Amino acid sequence: MRGGAGTAGARHVAIIMDGNGRWAKKRHLPRALGHKKGVEVVRDIVRHAATTGLEALSLYAFSSENWKRPEDEISDLMGLLRGFVKSDIDEFAANDVRLKILGDYKAFAPDIVELVEDALARTAHNSRTTLAVALNYGSQNELVRAAANAAAKGEVTAETIEAELDTADMPPLDLLIRTSGEQRLSNFMLWQAAYAELWFTETLWPDFSPAEFDAALAEFGRRERRYGGR
Repeated sequence: MRGGAGTAGARHVAIIMDGNGRWAKKRHLPRALGHKKGVEVVRDIVRHAATTGLEALSLYAFSSENWKRPEDEISDLMGLLRGFVKSDIDEFAANDVRLKILGDYKAFAPDIVELVEDALARTAHNSRTTLAVALNYGSQNELVRAAANAAAKGEVTAETIEAELDTADMPPLDLLIRTSGEQRLSNFMLWQAAYAELWFTETLWPDFSPAEFDAALAEFGRRERRYGGR
């Protein structure tokens, strides 16, 4: 697969989807409704990304630190995850989208693990676009695991570590987007983002649109990437 003209040269885009809670608070709504609206936007962006020729889209859905949130909020998030997989897997399969998970999804409830593994199996041979969803993911943990695996195989180099990352079979990360005005990586794709372009927007995730996604791609296309050179 190769990125089409609509991607302005980007093959792999990642998004830190931030701002669901603030979106709900601004509207005097429960946080759960902010997360629900955020899932609707995920659907819109995934569908749109598949039309641009993008090879891979990675979404930071649930970090390993999110377990610190209140139990009722975690329960709401798990319910939304169940619903997303159940309702969208047929569309993924029909549209040649391959689902991939970054992180340790097996830490979730058994029924979620079963749903995820069914979705992975059903889309394993799809090749139009890869949708990588980070679940129970933390980049520092990923790097520790990758280095340990590389050492166990006999050699620790940049190449052997990269081969053990959760993203090893994906294109290099080109563009990382973060919504809600925060300007930090929050333990997401620290290795992969080494030379990625960063794009920050004040827009809260539930208000993020395909048009703004296209604007980020267009900005990426205007940047000159030197990879440390002149």
